[in-house]
Amino acid sequence: MVTQPQNPRVLIFSQRNIFKKRALFRCAHYEFEDTICKIDAAEILAPEADPSNLRHRIARRAAFHVPVALNSGIPPIELKTRYDLFLAICGAPGDLLMVNSVRNWRDVCKSSVCLIDEIWLTQMHPYRYFLRLLQKFDVVLLYYCQSVKPLSDRIGRKVVFMPPGVDAIAFCPYPERPQRVVDVYSIGRRSETTHQSLLNMVAEHGLFYLYDSIKGGDSINTKQHRALLANVSKRSRYYVVNPGLIDQPEIRGSQIEVGNRYFEGAAAGAIMIGERPNNEEFGKLFDWPDAVVHVPYDSSNIQAIIKDLDEQPERQEKIRRTNVVGALTKHDWVYRWETVLRTVGLEPMPGLHQRKERLGKLAEAVW
Repeated sequence: MVTQPQNPRVLIFSQRNIFKKRALFRCAHYEFEDTICKIDAAEILAPEADPSNLRHRIARRAAFHVPVALNSGIPPIELKTRYDLFLAICGAPGDLLMVNSVRNWRDVCKSSVCLIDEIWLTQMHPYRYFLRLLQKFDVVLLYYCQSVKPLSDRIGRKVVFMPPGVDAIAFCPYPERPQRVVDVYSIGRRSETTHQSLLNMVAEHGLFYLYDSIKGGDSINTKQHRALLANVSKRSRYYVVNPGLIDQPEIRGSQIEVGNRYFEGAAAGAIMIGERPNNEEFGKLFDWPDAVVHVPYDSSNIQAIIKDLDEQPERQEKIRRTNVVGALTKHDWVYRWETVLRTVGLEPMPGLHQRKERLGKLAEAVW
């Protein structure tokens, strides 16, 4: 157990101690879990295990082929306390094996929700036996809007789209307004064509272009990673964004999904440049002008676009402020927790209202 409030009403099953390698994409999950604990009476259940051990590998491989409930190698967990809500946060369908180690959560929890970060239509058949475990939950929440109906049809359960979020307070550049010393910040997947164009700007114009120069997807310390990401992001002028798995159509198929970078870039007040996701939800989530300055993936024209923006300081300032306000008023984790509570019919606690009030005051200060 990581946190133990006196009268917890929410039990969060967290993957934070299971994976010895702390994958970067999971750091945002732990940020959400920590935020919930700050604003609600929540307890974190974070068992330890080593998914590289033989028992886990055998169970995982078998689950692709046989319709049985397998244990992941984590010792069975029997809950002794009753809760109003059991929330399991999973990065991908394979994580459901971990949740399977908790034997009696349906008996002691009034309602249950599973949040899955990444599930593509192309993965649903290969993971069909993993996905059967979702039938135990009252509600499934997905970050990917185009997977909602197909998954609901497959498992016969209520599936709801809930977008990613961000700690908008931690990422907010106000009131300090640090100097934006990084010209362009690019994290993770990128177009090699666009990357080379930016490298040319480095050579020709002295651009400070910060990008991944080593291969690796793990953090040493998840909280420190998020803090560093926030601090660099709010010191960046331009922030490269693209839809999830933009460079892997063999996995994503025709799906266009909105990843975490859009929420983080907006919260930091950076000018987001990159592919504007063409799906049914993006325009609702980022419903203000210039939320993303569209640069098609694999474009070599990014130099001209940045030059044009650099000649419009008033437009730049408006983009920055609007992005920050949009994140503070729509995309902090508190709004995602509201969605969870509303979905299962639980009333918010005072901590939620206090955080929203703080976000509102920050938003007022930005304007």
